Amino acid sequence: MKNLYGKALLDDPSCTKSTAFSREERQKYGLRGLLPYDIASISKQKERALENMRRKQNAIEKYIFLNALLERNQRLFYRIMIDHMEEIMPLVYTPTVGEACSEFAHIFRKPQGFYISPEDRGDITSILGNWPEKDIRIVVVTDGERILGLGDLGANGMGIPIGKIALYVACAGIHPKHCLPVMLDVGTNNLALREDALYLGYPHERLKDNAYFSLVDEFVHAVQHRFPNALIQFEDFMAPNAFRFLDQYNPQVRCFNDDIQGTAAVTLAGILTASRIKQKPFSDMKIMCLGTGSAAGGAAELLVDAFCAEGLSKQEARERIWFIDRKGLMVATNSTIKPRFQPFAHDHAPCNFVDAIAAVKPDVLIGATGVAGTFTEAVVRKMAVVNERPVIIALSNPTSHTECTAEEAYRWSDGRVIYASGSPFKPVQYKSHYFEPAQGNNAYIFPGIGLGVYASSAQLITQSMFLSAAKVLSEMVTDAEIAKGAVYPSLKRVREVSKAIAISTCEVAIRERLVDERLPENLDEYIQSLMYEPIY
Repeated sequence: MKNLYGKALLDDPSCTKSTAFSREERQKYGLRGLLPYDIASISKQKERALENMRRKQNAIEKYIFLNALLERNQRLFYRIMIDHMEEIMPLVYTPTVGEACSEFAHIFRKPQGFYISPEDRGDITSILGNWPEKDIRIVVVTDGERILGLGDLGANGMGIPIGKIALYVACAGIHPKHCLPVMLDVGTNNLALREDALYLGYPHERLKDNAYFSLVDEFVHAVQHRFPNALIQFEDFMAPNAFRFLDQYNPQVRCFNDDIQGTAAVTLAGILTASRIKQKPFSDMKIMCLGTGSAAGGAAELLVDAFCAEGLSKQEARERIWFIDRKGLMVATNSTIKPRFQPFAHDHAPCNFVDAIAAVKPDVLIGATGVAGTFTEAVVRKMAVVNERPVIIALSNPTSHTECTAEEAYRWSDGRVIYASGSPFKPVQYKSHYFEPAQGNNAYIFPGIGLGVYASSAQLITQSMFLSAAKVLSEMVTDAEIAKGAVYPSLKRVREVSKAIAISTCEVAIRERLVDERLPENLDEYIQSLMYEPIY
């Protein structure tokens, strides 16, 4: 506990126990008279907070309440989130965080995280010293240009790093004091935001070209100087910049991009589980993806690695992956294909989406468009024609942007679909069947990767770690969960999943000689000892 006394102790969110302070503590810390008589346990406080939250009429009001609780009593907030993960995660992150970002300037209460603008150029290393904690292990940074499927939200995008940090803490037990959310506020091209009198961001058009890239570069190197043990998670950057920064910094800096690598790993895990359900070897499966952004590109590259691990050549692996873009099937004769996707443009006659499904007969259809309704009834029905058990993974979020809903997928496939989505959906009753659709949530992946890197002090974050994480996640899905239509474990088990992924990350780091010191032999026990448990 910090050296705090009296009202200062009560008001410190990381140290307060509020009404849980004992009689002895009230005497010792000068709290007598500052609290009501009852000594309320954290369980009683949790009951009271949940009762108040559930009175709120809509998700954004619940988000505001929970955010205020985090600012007031850190341990109580995380106790509630851990114990009620399935209820709280959709409020703290997807899908509610999308609305929270859209309204960020209007619901702003208290500063959280760290803001960097172009006016800080040349001083970023210095001003990072203003952050009160010095042993930072996790930095989540966005520039707000591609927030979920909502586009350029400028400084309003700070809701994303704040939400991701909450998931690191709740899902993997990274202590809050080791985490830092960052907003690279480089302006916005969203004119409505710039004209909003309450907007809190840098009120200019976005930096571009070298002015932008040099600021990002200064930030990355400032983090290395100020927080040498930190990993950097890039979040919600536009696809060209996301790939550029990953290619540039990943070989030399402890960093990754969750939209590219985290999404890829959770997608691969769902496909591996689906192969068990279909009773078809993963190496024999064909995959079609709608969209050519960062999520789609990352998924394709990790899928190639996974196929190669099964014994296929790189060329054979690429031949199993097909893309659909605005023109229909992406084929080799299309001269406008982005360079990163050219290896997946095959020799085939041009055709539309539905005809492409009929021709290619993919086992899996992945949506990564950010556009609602792009998996039409005709598309889903065609997938059900060419597959006894079609696999449909609609990644886009928030919920309003998903390619098709769970109910649509089950109804249009006559209940035969194996379905997963980026945002949560309620259980679906179709005829006599009851399905609990799985959410392909990156929270299954990145917190465990972060915990493993923290535990091992791995010098770099490699693709092998995400490949291993995907396999671990898939292996943790039980037969009972599969029977309910899920291809991922219950979110109630996410801390268990994160620990298993952290162990696998450590093992990869050791195997790839990315650690300087010998790690304890019992990794399970060691990693468990590092996991923050919010108790009084």
